[in-house]
Amino acid sequence: MSDELQRITAIDDPYLLLREVTKRLADAQQEVTELARLRRRVVQDLHAQGLSYAQIAEKAGLSRGRIHQIRHTGPAPEGSFLGAGAVTVVTPLRWDAEKKRPVVAMADMNSGKRLEELAKSYGLAVSSGHVQVSGEIDLNRDGLIVVCGPGMSEAMKDLYAQDTVLGWEHPEGEPWALVDRRTGAKYNAGADIEPRRPHDVGYLGRLPRPDGNGSVLAIAGIHTAGSLGVVHLLTSDLNSLWGQVGERHFSTLVSVDYDPETDEPQSVELLCPLYLHDEETTA
Repeated sequence: MSDELQRITAIDDPYLLLREVTKRLADAQQEVTELARLRRRVVQDLHAQGLSYAQIAEKAGLSRGRIHQIRHTGPAPEGSFLGAGAVTVVTPLRWDAEKKRPVVAMADMNSGKRLEELAKSYGLAVSSGHVQVSGEIDLNRDGLIVVCGPGMSEAMKDLYAQDTVLGWEHPEGEPWALVDRRTGAKYNAGADIEPRRPHDVGYLGRLPRPDGNGSVLAIAGIHTAGSLGVVHLLTSDLNSLWGQVGERHFSTLVSVDYDPETDEPQSVELLCPLYLHDEETTA
């Protein structure tokens, strides 16, 4: 019996015992999910290196049927792109002067819900939260996926400023733009320049937390349609993205053509490579 189990079974208060058992079961389930994901990833990696299932089974001391089952069942490895165990999807609150209360923009709400559904499909526990109207948010938490640009939060502005390759610009009197410092290319939203068209640009990156003890998956569009486009890319091509960057720090830009009536993405593609930040640092 583990020390933790012994501690729990020794609790006399039945209500405290119930709470502790419930919490421990949730934590244990998350651990089991991540171990199963890691096991499947190891089998996939070994098979990709050229080993047969029979060879993997022999070396691991398992049956060939068991190895084949591991390869094709359980949580997919690419789910780790979003986080481990549990994630919190955060969207920004905006002040509605007419309703006189904070609200979430419809496009941001859709982005958040789709991210939650995506994370759940990979066996991750999911909760939600908000960037406050003031821009306040605690970024020093595990498993954060934040849909918010630099214009709505000073904390997010500082987070994006860590990216040495891609950056946000907002000269006085001009609209927001995204810049690729590697190529010098500058990208504006189609709604902000002439001739106007339903096109936006989104940012996707995994950036270091302010305390240095983890990462934040950051998503933002110049407008909300750009964020929806990034989420569409994640839901349709997560395996490819994970294959290229794994769990490393990176960033990229996404071109989004959208329906002007609904903001729904109609065409989404990368505008630049997935820049790996550790490689940029050593370059």
